[in-house]
Amino acid sequence: MTYTAKNVLFLIITLFASVSAKADTIKIDGSSTVFPVTEAIAEEFRSANPKIKITIGVSGTGGGFKKFANGEVDINNASRPFKDKEIAAAATKGINFYELPIAYDGLSIIVNKKNTFVDSLTIDQLKKIWEPNSKVKTWKDVNSAWPDKKIVLYGPGPDSGTFDYFTEEVVGTPRAMRSDFTSTEDDNVIVNGVSGDEFALGYFGFAYFQENASKLRALSIDKGKGPVHGEDKTISNGSYPLARPLFIVISTKAAERQEVKDFVNFYLKNAAKLAKEVGYTALPSDMYTEATKRFQTGKTGNWMTTSH
Repeated sequence: MTYTAKNVLFLIITLFASVSAKADTIKIDGSSTVFPVTEAIAEEFRSANPKIKITIGVSGTGGGFKKFANGEVDINNASRPFKDKEIAAAATKGINFYELPIAYDGLSIIVNKKNTFVDSLTIDQLKKIWEPNSKVKTWKDVNSAWPDKKIVLYGPGPDSGTFDYFTEEVVGTPRAMRSDFTSTEDDNVIVNGVSGDEFALGYFGFAYFQENASKLRALSIDKGKGPVHGEDKTISNGSYPLARPLFIVISTKAAERQEVKDFVNFYLKNAAKLAKEVGYTALPSDMYTEATKRFQTGKTGNWMTTSH
């Protein structure tokens, strides 16, 4: 092919347009739990910045981290902190990160609306139900006063940060879980499964329960100090046993781009208000201030394991 001045000019324009389009797209993936907050933030940001394209996938926290470590996404929604092995995987590709908290969430343990015999479960009872090689088959196996009816279990899949959190906090061993339950990355499957079976039991994020409270009932949880119901107050003050912070994890390389930098600053500025609107619990204002300071001053690494 003979490259005339016209051909060269066309190639330059095409290349510039391709690079420009890529640069103006912010790629996000990860937790289904964090998705509603990020989507709400993205909608507000798009209104003010219509030329910026934002894509948001839902691969689960672990699935999103795999893409993040490969440099496929700019931001990962995370319902748990980065693990050491994930940090190492990202480091081998030269990827460093900011890990910033954006809201609190609680894990809701849910049952069918027709279930009237149980109002609360202890952490020990939950462990007995969900641990590997569990002998629990019926509700009566948990409490002799309860029905001799099979417990049909639903929960997040192994790529979910919610799965990781639950196994650590409830079962006591990371990623240890009985295998005979319906495992899914789609919270709607859990909603439909539990709402359709009087004797089913499941778990997912508190915010998603709030969206589906008309179909389900959430149990109080007892960690030795009496049953505590999951709600904004008990989640934010830490008295609810299954409360946790949620995060966004940003690639430092991506954060060099102005549109990513602007999006993250916008996120932290508006997270408190929009988190409440979609059913989450806002962080104390000083945590948002500290998160913004860390991002703007280039302080990288895990939020919980680095001083702040």
